[in-house]
Amino acid sequence: MVPITITLSSLLLLLLLLVSTTAFLLFIGKRRNDELPPGPRRLPLIGNLHQLGNLPHLSLQLLSNIYGPLMFLQLGSIPTLVISSADVAREIFKGYDLVFSGRPLTFAAKRLSYSSSAITFAPYGDYWKEIKKITIMELLSIKRVHSFRAVREEEVALMVATISSSSSVPVNLSEMVFCLANNVICRIAFGKKYEEGGSNGEVQFYRILKETQELLGSFSISDFFPWMEWINKVNGFQAKVEETFHKLDNFYDEIIDEHLDPSKPKPQEEDLVDVLLRIQKDPNQGISLTRDQIKGVLTDMFIAGTDTAAATVIWTMAELIRHPTTMKRTQEEVRRAIGRKQVVEENELPRFNYLKMVVKEAPRLHPPAPLLVPRETMEDCTIRSYKIPVKTRVFINAKSIATDKKYWDNPKDFQPERFLHKSIDFQELDFELLPFGAGRRGCPGIHFAVVLIELVLANLLHCFDWELPRGVEVSDLDMTEAVGLTMHKKSPLLLVATTANISRNE
Repeated sequence: MVPITITLSSLLLLLLLLVSTTAFLLFIGKRRNDELPPGPRRLPLIGNLHQLGNLPHLSLQLLSNIYGPLMFLQLGSIPTLVISSADVAREIFKGYDLVFSGRPLTFAAKRLSYSSSAITFAPYGDYWKEIKKITIMELLSIKRVHSFRAVREEEVALMVATISSSSSVPVNLSEMVFCLANNVICRIAFGKKYEEGGSNGEVQFYRILKETQELLGSFSISDFFPWMEWINKVNGFQAKVEETFHKLDNFYDEIIDEHLDPSKPKPQEEDLVDVLLRIQKDPNQGISLTRDQIKGVLTDMFIAGTDTAAATVIWTMAELIRHPTTMKRTQEEVRRAIGRKQVVEENELPRFNYLKMVVKEAPRLHPPAPLLVPRETMEDCTIRSYKIPVKTRVFINAKSIATDKKYWDNPKDFQPERFLHKSIDFQELDFELLPFGAGRRGCPGIHFAVVLIELVLANLLHCFDWELPRGVEVSDLDMTEAVGLTMHKKSPLLLVATTANISRNE
């Protein structure tokens, strides 16, 4: 009986310690709560994790409706700030952008971004500044974006030809547009496409990419309780991340080795790998790129370049199917301007004013990353008299901002015409519409994405008439959002395409 008595005594002592510690923490927490922004009551240990839901941006929007546009949460052991209005976003981006330019790392992102080598996930500092400057100058400047025109037009023409041969069979537009965006990025980054069944029997790169995107959009328990990272080994999450990482890594090694092969013919135009390898050898550059850092930049280009554009095109087409009058008006504008030409060329995009309104309205309702990419405060600061601690994770709810009744009439409705009288543009510094973010950590590839989105949509609408498969009504169309880093439509968009009678538009 003695061992049992000792064990019970130990348990009682442990319980007393736990109660005392909890009471002390609650007392300290109450004092700190008076200085923090308002927010819902937190449970012991888990904080507000139970209030996130499957689609966090919607859950946070509901909470912000109660607690205000500057809201504080505790997600596990992570202090978290949620910004849900254009007013607060403007105040932060204009006055505290540097303080809010840190980047927290999830377990998956750290590994798959090659120890934070990607622009998206790199911590703010000299490396991030240099690699962003290089990427913008060599790939994402307006001049460089224009130089890739032939690649975009060729891939769009191939997509149009594939759809034309569908013979009234429903087209999986989600898969088709994702593949198109992936092919464009592959050609620009690697100099060629990588498709299943190719001359070397390559596995489709976009399948590896999809696995990477799914993992980057996932959360592990260690993302909220860093001291519990060991659980990732037990539940298989670490194994899955490692498996995908090695697929990606092997693929990049083959690509880089191919580009380093002295017998490889010199291309007329440098691709992104050529550029990064050239910079790696240049002693005059501000940084000396490692092989892993090159791989991190490549991953970033694919995640941002493929996912964002593809998701926006699909949400736009889904909304147009649901709003046939808007679809007809957009088609008439494009067809009237293009006439009998079979395809829309990129230099004709500036003529489509209404199409540009549609391209603003779709990501307003369906921002590709509703919470953007999380930020992290790099030092203590004060916002509206509230104390924001250093290392606070920051979510900017772009969906909530873009559906704020203060700035938008009938915010839940798809109405491109609203931009006839609103000069708001997500390519400018308008904080009411932030699908691509803002400030130092805003998406540097916005021009690249918008040109591709407009070109794809213009051709889909010019070349084809669209309808839902037989037996499917507009009310049946599933507009549910999928969980992930980028907010895709949960179910694929299946549509029937009929080749338009272009000659009628003389």
